[in-house]
Amino acid sequence: MIKHYNIPIFVPELACPFRCAFCNQEKISGQKKIPYDKEIIETIENHLSSFREKNRKVNIAFFGGSFTGIPLPEQEHYLKLAQPYIKSGEINAVRLSTRPDYINDEILGLLRKYHVETIELGAQSLDDEVLKKSFRGHTVKQVEDAARLIVKRGFKLGLQMMIGLPGDTLEKSIATARKIISLGAENTRIYPALVIKDTPMHRWYEQGKYIPLSLGEALNITKQLIPIFEQAGLNVIRVGLHPSEGLISGDELIAGPFHVSFKELVLTDMWSDKLNFLKNGNKKGKLEIIVPKSEINYAIGYRAKNKINLLKYYKTVRYTIGKEFCTRLVE
Repeated sequence: MIKHYNIPIFVPELACPFRCAFCNQEKISGQKKIPYDKEIIETIENHLSSFREKNRKVNIAFFGGSFTGIPLPEQEHYLKLAQPYIKSGEINAVRLSTRPDYINDEILGLLRKYHVETIELGAQSLDDEVLKKSFRGHTVKQVEDAARLIVKRGFKLGLQMMIGLPGDTLEKSIATARKIISLGAENTRIYPALVIKDTPMHRWYEQGKYIPLSLGEALNITKQLIPIFEQAGLNVIRVGLHPSEGLISGDELIAGPFHVSFKELVLTDMWSDKLNFLKNGNKKGKLEIIVPKSEINYAIGYRAKNKINLLKYYKTVRYTIGKEFCTRLVE
């Protein structure tokens, strides 16, 4: 089995001309400045030295800013830093995140030259009303045009989405997920919108003009989106924001459905729904639940939530690793 790694290089708000209503990259990522070349090289070297698996695939990932919005010579400079590692075989490819309105043939030609494999677009929503209310500065059509061009030129496409933005609804989020699939994305990330300090949404929240999702609402929406992507074969590579120090401490988080184990909570709820049919047992029964190894922690649940709930109906509940999910009563 191949182990996949990303070596993240954060370039906060690099070249981004817009101040999205939800965005303060410094506070979200914990990165306060653009890293120097020496810092980037040290980051790469430190990560490479920590990897133990021989059978692995490693990407250098430029995250946090609008990478393709900076002048082409500067893009080339950053990309060149990765090339010695690609030549040596220590790094397989480069991936980056950017805005959909910063994609054209010239840019894609440069990215192809320097072994960029995956381009992630911060679509956030594929509803024009939501984009406008969130100050995204681009339209749905621009996302569609960029996505199609990326796929046409042979890159892997990622499309990130955010739930709970101003004007968003469950129906709009589901429509966004289906549009992401139709545009040919191979992967996606699902982020719940948070009220971060010193953002427009912070001001709107204080004025009573914006109400973020509750944690329960965010979990409910996300657990409906994941099966849509999975059934289409898309890889959901992240659920929930990376927990920076400012978010964990609460210093930068004003309100919203942040949890350090957001993904685990979502998958716990999904397994709770899957196990719901078992809530008709009796206290004399001994239940065994067979689950694939990769899912067993979620089946048991965050802080054993699902197991504890089932113990209301059975004398014992035992989880066993197996190839496929099934259940049985045992003597």
